[in-house]
Amino acid sequence: MSVDPFATLGIGPVFDVDMAAAEKVHRELSRALHPDRYIGASPSERRAALTKAVEVNEAWRIVRDPLRRADALLGLADLGDASAIEEGALKADPEFLMDMLEQREALSEAKAARDLEAVRRLAVGIDARARGVEAALSKGFESGSAVSRADLPGLARKVGELKFYRRFLDEVSAIEDELAA
Repeated sequence: MSVDPFATLGIGPVFDVDMAAAEKVHRELSRALHPDRYIGASPSERRAALTKAVEVNEAWRIVRDPLRRADALLGLADLGDASAIEEGALKADPEFLMDMLEQREALSEAKAARDLEAVRRLAVGIDARARGVEAALSKGFESGSAVSRADLPGLARKVGELKFYRRFLDEVSAIEDELAA
């Protein structure tokens, strides 16, 4: 990660972000960096403001998305050794992987049968699991406590699970659009 999104927005590096406060900071920074404020400025000042505005917008996109926020926190907690994170991310629980395979098969069958209710039931279950993982990440990245090297693989595994759930829910959205048409 090249830019610390939390530092860019001037907020603490925590999973449980006060979204209203972060959004307010984003709006204020966006207003301050708006190109109209730099009309009379030199080309280098305009370029610098534009670069900073792009960083602020990307930081806001990261902070408001739980998955990207957790990834950013893992990057900050890396402690100079990405191997612990990679190890955790690559060591998904075989039971979890088998369950996800079964969930995907059920989704595929529901799609083939054009059973929108079954698709939605599957989505409700996966969404509940995703919220559970977000709660676990919140606890793992508790405000004010440093993440230890020993915690990184488990947190990375949770981020990996959340990625599976996000892809599943994205697929559900596409199927819902297709079946509703």
